[in-house]
Amino acid sequence: MFRILDLFCGAGGFSYGMHDDEHFQTAVAIDFNEKAAETFKRNMPDTEVIIGDITNPDTKSNILKESRAKDVNMIIGGPPCQGFSMKGKKLGLNDERNYLFLEYLNIVKELKPEVFVLENVKSLLNTAGGWFRDEILNYINELGYQVDYGILNAKKFGVPQSRERAIFICSKRKFIALPTGTHDIVCVREAISDLAYLNSAEGNFVQDYSTEAQSDYQKLMRADSDKLYNHKASNHSKVALEKLAMIPPEKGKEFLPDELWGKQKFNSTWGRLVWDEVSPTIDTRYDTPSNGTNSHPELDRAITSREAARIQSFDDKFIFYGSKFYIRSQIGNAVPPLLAKAIAQKIWEAYQDE
Repeated sequence: MFRILDLFCGAGGFSYGMHDDEHFQTAVAIDFNEKAAETFKRNMPDTEVIIGDITNPDTKSNILKESRAKDVNMIIGGPPCQGFSMKGKKLGLNDERNYLFLEYLNIVKELKPEVFVLENVKSLLNTAGGWFRDEILNYINELGYQVDYGILNAKKFGVPQSRERAIFICSKRKFIALPTGTHDIVCVREAISDLAYLNSAEGNFVQDYSTEAQSDYQKLMRADSDKLYNHKASNHSKVALEKLAMIPPEKGKEFLPDELWGKQKFNSTWGRLVWDEVSPTIDTRYDTPSNGTNSHPELDRAITSREAARIQSFDDKFIFYGSKFYIRSQIGNAVPPLLAKAIAQKIWEAYQDE
């Protein structure tokens, strides 16, 4: 059994996906964001959730104490690393903007788990000609772990979204290769077509399902869920609604007059999702049409939080708590659960004969 410490846990996508494999259970989780921690705790009540700053000595001491008490033997997490840039190379891992990355590795050093998994932005691997990647690999090797790393795209693991992340799987005693991902591609239609009925400002925090599932993916997402949560459309301005009305289904801002393009000069802004393709990467402003390609394929609104959660592969049982601002961040920053599940299964394959 792998007993997990989830660092920088957010709403819990990484842990939630791993829990789909019966051999994995998150014992302790930590995040400084109270709203994200509340969402984590409500969805995974058996986990000891700590709210605090990992750099605070008392918080760190509590993390280590709880992890040892619960016999943690695995660590997961995606520490922020704003210092991984050409400019930051001068200071390397000692750049103060990378202190959270070092905190993660220092906790690995303290707890000596059997396995740990690092998740981060894909640019970490090639910035400064791979210099930071090599620094990280050297640190991992110094800790005595074997490692495989690379970029995984969530769309290869049943997630209806193109989302690339750098993943490091590190093990004390085994070389564990990254999962390859052979899942059939799931498109936007398969993910959210059953939710295509709200207009701007419609919907509620909780409501009854008003349609039947229309795909195997939707059946998977609805499994054991009696109510539909977080399916509430943004209350768009009159100007936004007028712009959306000019954009045909599955098209973008190229259909807007030049004078309505505004300050957003990128072609991806005011874009609609395409039914039979995967979604582009969901970010933390998916409810704003001017932000990118995150408007509904045909309705005049941005996608709802439930639709965004489906595109991230959170099933409908997973409920997000907090204001719209906090929920956007929780969903947009999450590791897709189905990607996390694939990583867990790959780790278990390496250990199942023991």
